[in-house]
Amino acid sequence: MSQSPRWFAVRQALTKKQVTTLTLLSFFLPILLWSLVSYVPFLWHPKVEIVESGSITWLKPGMLVDQEVFAEQQRLATEQESALPQGTGANPIYLPAPHEVAIAFYAAFATEPTRSSEQWLHESLWHSIQIIFWGFTLSSLIGVPLGVLCGTYVAISRLHEPFIEFFRYLPAPAFGALAVAILGIHDGPKIAIIFIGTFFQQVLIIANTTRKLDVALVEAALTLGAKKFQLLFRVVIPGILPDLYRDQRILLGWAWTYLIVAELIGTSSGITWFITQQARYKNFDNVYAAIIMIGIIGVVSDILLAKLGKRLFPWEKEQVKA
Repeated sequence: MSQSPRWFAVRQALTKKQVTTLTLLSFFLPILLWSLVSYVPFLWHPKVEIVESGSITWLKPGMLVDQEVFAEQQRLATEQESALPQGTGANPIYLPAPHEVAIAFYAAFATEPTRSSEQWLHESLWHSIQIIFWGFTLSSLIGVPLGVLCGTYVAISRLHEPFIEFFRYLPAPAFGALAVAILGIHDGPKIAIIFIGTFFQQVLIIANTTRKLDVALVEAALTLGAKKFQLLFRVVIPGILPDLYRDQRILLGWAWTYLIVAELIGTSSGITWFITQQARYKNFDNVYAAIIMIGIIGVVSDILLAKLGKRLFPWEKEQVKA
């Protein structure tokens, strides 16, 4: 009778049930910690939420105050033999409870914008997705071919990679003012920041992936008389295609990390505008909801791309994640 693989065996594949269990735990454990901090008073409740103000007129029901301030007001009320303020332990306003974020998550899509000029949340999300799409697509149209060429030909690598190595350390947001001056205040500079943030990393990663191609394949092709373009399009690119696809999935995640900074350049727009507006009015439940939405979109898109990759490259063995 076969036994299930051990949970912590080195480089040993897990069963489908074990993978599902660990995947669920990876989400459940952070939510559990968040819930404990939110709902269990003795773990971490540095604030006091006022229930009754008592004789302290400046305290209002629902107000959050520090425990030291609340204790001092209770002491003063006791000395004056007046009504004591009442309150319960609470977390700071910037850490809403899970149920508050869940309510905000639904309300954000169901609540109409307060001004006619404002967009619905789904419209803001769609605008952000378009920024990501165009920035990453333009980056890939140039970065992928250049990366393949750098990984194949040493001369091209020596010509481009030293400068790219230098430029990739320059923070993309630093070019925001220049992008606005050249491309205007609308979507152009936002797309440019996504481009700058992914292009230079893209070239280096794809060049490195190309260099990992089995040298024996290249030597065999050259021995059989393959020309330069034949070597490139019939040996190199087909040989690295699955790894190239996997690199693009990872790099797409990097594009999302630049979104918030990119959308702050020029006119505020997209999901960033929603987050900054809600943070300005201290609606942190909406802020958390919007951040979670970005994570959900990213994870779902990556899962769909992974499933597509299995159909495109069925010969690839599934890699065990470290």
